Amino acid sequence: MRKRQAKKRPILPDPKFNDQLVTRFVNMMMWDGKKSVAYKIFYDAIDIIAQKNPNEEKTPLEVWKDALTNVMPHVEVRSRRVGGATFQIPMQIRPDRKISTAMKWLINFARKRNEKSMSQKLAGEVLSAFNEEGAAVKKRVDTHKMAEANKAFSHFRF
Repeated sequence: MRKRQAKKRPILPDPKFNDQLVTRFVNMMMWDGKKSVAYKIFYDAIDIIAQKNPNEEKTPLEVWKDALTNVMPHVEVRSRRVGGATFQIPMQIRPDRKISTAMKWLINFARKRNEKSMSQKLAGEVLSAFNEEGAAVKKRVDTHKMAEANKAFSHFRF
């Protein structure tokens, strides 16, 4: 690359839980720069999780973090052209990419759900991911299966 790599900007923690991961999630969920709307959606979803969650020993934020951990992929396949053929090569994922991929999947599959409001959709997807079911967890399982199926090409790593 000709230009140097852009330096990472510091992420401020959110006002309610004082957690940087929450801010990162809200930034990904935000549309058109409306951060206050995104925060309201997230906090409402956390409140819904608190009402619906039968698991009393964990706080709703811990439930959300566990759901995020359940969605996180550990390996992914990358396309690599060798000769005339394109191979899907399984590779380990960097820790920051794991988190951002899990967040993207959780948000995208929450948006596709059939509840009324986005906060209800997000709460439903988080609870299903916490119980290791739902579309986001299925996506992780499919990604891992794809990597397992293409394990024979791992010697083409770059």
